[in-house]
Amino acid sequence: MNRNELITFFESDLNNLITEIELYKNEENIWRIEKSISNSAGNLTLHLIGNLHTFIGKEIGKTNYVRNRELEFTQKNVPRIELINSINTTLEMVKKSLLSITKEELKNDYPILKFSKVETNEYLLVHLLKHLTYHLGQINYHRRLID
Repeated sequence: MNRNELITFFESDLNNLITEIELYKNEENIWRIEKSISNSAGNLTLHLIGNLHTFIGKEIGKTNYVRNRELEFTQKNVPRIELINSINTTLEMVKKSLLSITKEELKNDYPILKFSKVETNEYLLVHLLKHLTYHLGQINYHRRLID
């Protein structure tokens, strides 16, 4: 997979995430949990933003991002427009970071041991896409159930 294909997939899913957040009729429902639903769409969105900024921005794009993973799941009631702006900022960071990586660097080892063994940058990026898509599906389901 090349960097342009990766950018296309991230761009599509992050734009779909914006659409999902925009589709909530009642903005308060973005943060609603009930019964066995333990994460709101808002917290999943914050988690995705933190995850991408950590594993793409900080390590590939060489940003100075400092993650507060706990806050991704405890922060509440961030206005919809702020979530959308943060998603757009994340998308720009992903594009910039991935445009800086060469075809050869995609095959290099990812600098942090995230899995049981060392994996390539390309492997990690595909994993991050899967993670994004998984939570995007949860958010879609959350919206249709709650809103």
